[in-house]
Amino acid sequence: MAEQTTLADLGKAMGVAAAASASAAGSAPAKPKLDNKGRAYATGRRKDAISRVWVKRGSGKITVNGKTIEAYFARPVLRMLVQQPLVTANRATQFDIECTVVGGGLSGQAGAVRHGLARAMTYFEPDLRSVLKKAGFLTRDSRAVERKKYGRAKARRSFQFSKR
Repeated sequence: MAEQTTLADLGKAMGVAAAASASAAGSAPAKPKLDNKGRAYATGRRKDAISRVWVKRGSGKITVNGKTIEAYFARPVLRMLVQQPLVTANRATQFDIECTVVGGGLSGQAGAVRHGLARAMTYFEPDLRSVLKKAGFLTRDSRAVERKKYGRAKARRSFQFSKR
């Protein structure tokens, strides 16, 4: 009967340190990634929009491009979209968020801010990662406008056929 080998035995045979594989398993809690001002930073993307988001402890104030969220995102649906990670993690009044966003339209910008906010929250509090990942906020939505092809009116539409 053949002997069963474990990953540690294989690592020893290959000369790989067992301590490195044990630390990769990760039983120690992750440490927050903060800058010297005590903020967490992340980038979010959606369609053609790119957002830079900073999260710090505060009272729940959200600033987008120097304006309040109500002034920048006038439609309630867009404000709700931006605040979804905060509401899901029950942190709506605990963080101050400051973000800059460029490119795309308002809908894409709101999606980019949501993505960046969720990522920054996981850097600030690594324990929130499982909650935000389960809700789908950490996944970048890769859908974008399809490019126009030559010989076509739009991306897929042909020019109108004329028999004569």
